[in-house]
Amino acid sequence: MTDRNRGTQFRALHQKGNPFILANAWDIGSAKMLAALGAEAIATSSAAHAFTLGRPDMGHVTRDEALAHAQDLVAAVNVPVSGDFENGFGDTPETCAETVRLAYEAGLAGISIEDTALPAATPYERDLAIERIRAASAAARALPGDFVLVARADGVMNGQYDLAEAMARLKGYEASGADCLYIPLPGTLQDQAAICASTDLPVNALAAGPFTAHSRADFAKAGVARISLGSALARATHKVIFDAAQDMFDEGDFNRLGHGISGDTVDGLLSD
Repeated sequence: MTDRNRGTQFRALHQKGNPFILANAWDIGSAKMLAALGAEAIATSSAAHAFTLGRPDMGHVTRDEALAHAQDLVAAVNVPVSGDFENGFGDTPETCAETVRLAYEAGLAGISIEDTALPAATPYERDLAIERIRAASAAARALPGDFVLVARADGVMNGQYDLAEAMARLKGYEASGADCLYIPLPGTLQDQAAICASTDLPVNALAAGPFTAHSRADFAKAGVARISLGSALARATHKVIFDAAQDMFDEGDFNRLGHGISGDTVDGLLSD
């Protein structure tokens, strides 16, 4: 199981100031393409996975579905896979701990757990959020192999609390045994740098929204250790579908379909 999980390999990628790109995939094909194109690690995306099931983001995929999806990606690629596991699929610390154990059994090298009481955007109270990470961390340390637990403070992105509160939560997560910290879209790159400077732990940054204007070198200078994509790449593919569909159905225009990647190129990337 340890070799399959690749937890030690995954942990070694996390270097402050030398960020790797954690490429969020949404199905076997996208995972294989990204790995073939150079991704050092793959992650699931809760939103992008939900889209493949015809569901909206935030709390509409079950733990069993997420685990089965993760197993598919683990089996498809030869790099570590991490799970975007929302709030751990339950409110209690015990549920978060069980989710860690099940994620490891599914072959994942790590998971992230956020502090949002899904499907609402309401955050858990700080003490409960910290206790949830403490339980998840204890479960991770009891596993037979290495496992990277990422603790997320999502309230800034969701408009539920300010950066000071998010930083206080990160401090509690660090004390509770988290391996990596994450405040999605904290405001500015200067805010991101302040987050990185506040901890000795590796910090994840999200390349989405206004942060797509920054390069990997910018993130490195800010002290970031890992850059994830969230659902941004999946949403980019959906933009192509949206634009092409509007052209076709409104104007009878198929021009956008002539700009796709060749079948031979895709076939080559998907070949084992």
